[in-house]
Amino acid sequence: MDTLVSYAGPEDTGDGSARLTLDSPHNRNALSSKLVAQLHAGLRDAAADPNVRVIVLGHTGNTFCAGADLSEATDGEPREPSDLAADRAREMAALLRAIVESPRPVIGAVDGHVRAGGMGLVGACDLVVAGPASTFALTEARIGVAPSIISLTLLPKLAPRAAARYFLTGEKFGAAEAAEIGLITQAVENSADVATCVADLIAGMRLGSPQGLAASKALTTAAVLDGFDRDAERLSVASARLFVSDEAQEGMLAFLQKRPPRWAGPA
Repeated sequence: MDTLVSYAGPEDTGDGSARLTLDSPHNRNALSSKLVAQLHAGLRDAAADPNVRVIVLGHTGNTFCAGADLSEATDGEPREPSDLAADRAREMAALLRAIVESPRPVIGAVDGHVRAGGMGLVGACDLVVAGPASTFALTEARIGVAPSIISLTLLPKLAPRAAARYFLTGEKFGAAEAAEIGLITQAVENSADVATCVADLIAGMRLGSPQGLAASKALTTAAVLDGFDRDAERLSVASARLFVSDEAQEGMLAFLQKRPPRWAGPA
């Protein structure tokens, strides 16, 4: 199997961290089934290693994560069965939950584009540092769907007015705005400063005990996990219904074919 997520443990990093790096630049680190499975496995490995104090989620290339792999969603039959779409939504929900409920703090290290489902990963991280090459956008409405599953990690973090704006417009914004609205922890002005800032955060966390860190993180994530318990299944079904709709099939094909979508009704 191709390695789409590389793993480096504390014996390699030397700072008590495990590094999970999204490494699928050919499709801009899109959330294919294989990448999701490997990221899930990496999170489990890091949580099971008693020498890991903190997890860093990073990326190769100029895109952190482009969101769902639309080539999978439109593969084969023109309309994918709703039960398969629901299973994919549940898979995404399980991945985001694994980040949120990991006993190890998770730091996102971003210096590239973040779109759609990639925004959910950012929202799931406990802390996020973003560099000047970072741009963010929630573009689901433009292809006929909605940020259903990722709302579980985004809505608890974003200022309500900002959530409404960016959920509906799909417009891009940068790292400084992302910090202002609560999406990320810190925006830095130089790309090299992402690693420096992440190193400082790791150094601070290494002063805490494993038990203390896990218990402290649990206090900050309890309400988010309550949202998963309450809404994840409902949102998975709703997401599947949107993905197999005529509008979404047209939107995804238009995106892949780099043309404007042909929506029914008034523009």
